[in-house]
Amino acid sequence: MESQLLKEEILRLKEEKGALIMAHYYQRPEIQEIADFIGDSLALARQAAKTDAKVIVMCGVHFMGETAKILCPDKKVLIPDAEAGCSLADSCDPADLEKFIAERPGHTVVSYVNTSAAVKALTDVVVTSGNARKIIEQLPADEKIIFGPDRNLGEYINSVSGRSMVLWNGACHVHDRFSIEKILEMKREHPGARILVHPECRRQLQLIADKVGSTAALLDFARSDEAKEYIVVTESGILVEMRAKCPGKTFLAAPAEDAECQCNECEYMKLNTLEKLRDCLRDETPEINVDSEIAARAVRPIERMLAMS
Repeated sequence: MESQLLKEEILRLKEEKGALIMAHYYQRPEIQEIADFIGDSLALARQAAKTDAKVIVMCGVHFMGETAKILCPDKKVLIPDAEAGCSLADSCDPADLEKFIAERPGHTVVSYVNTSAAVKALTDVVVTSGNARKIIEQLPADEKIIFGPDRNLGEYINSVSGRSMVLWNGACHVHDRFSIEKILEMKREHPGARILVHPECRRQLQLIADKVGSTAALLDFARSDEAKEYIVVTESGILVEMRAKCPGKTFLAAPAEDAECQCNECEYMKLNTLEKLRDCLRDETPEINVDSEIAARAVRPIERMLAMS
């Protein structure tokens, strides 16, 4: 079916079902174009918490659907492809984390939002890449903290906050494989370009950045900055919104170590398609459900995050 006909059918089904289509910045361009709301993890969480839509379609990955369901237990939460997971979330098994915490009594547990509901249920406060520093700096200076699962984000927060958080050894497979050598080569070819780096990237990349920040922060920086060219070191889906919001500027997707693959794209994010979006609206499946006991425990650290943001 042609893209335009698919979009028309999606819009009709959305109206019929009373649904809200939410999309992460890393989604395919055609999904971003049809979404009611586009944002990063914090923006999606906030939108989920305040929407009055009967049905939420989360065009993102599984943990994002879980977060929406935890915040909106009375709503039906759908995801176009149930296999849209997250390498970072998968790097933190709840049973392993529980043991890790037990071995370090007296620590406050801070978990990145890119985690399963079961991990959130073991957490004292959830953070995003956009608000992690702000929330950590609200905790007492002498507080002992476990931070997980992203070691790169945790190392970045330690460096800017002066903390010595204990870090879980997890990483996003996309952000962890950018090549500093190839990025520096690209910088030599484009000497006037600013380097924008997501804090899920390795420390050596953070150190060469003109700006380190969440997807939303990188977008805001590009909108207000005077430069005309940028090397973007995060999942390349954000370039859709950057080009839309910053006409006249050039955005270059940073290369990964393996030049033979699209390694600056998250294959899980790209599992969602217009066809799958249409089907999930039509059939109201796959549906996201969270165990009620886990949800009751997981909602508290999310609400604490929203209160502290």
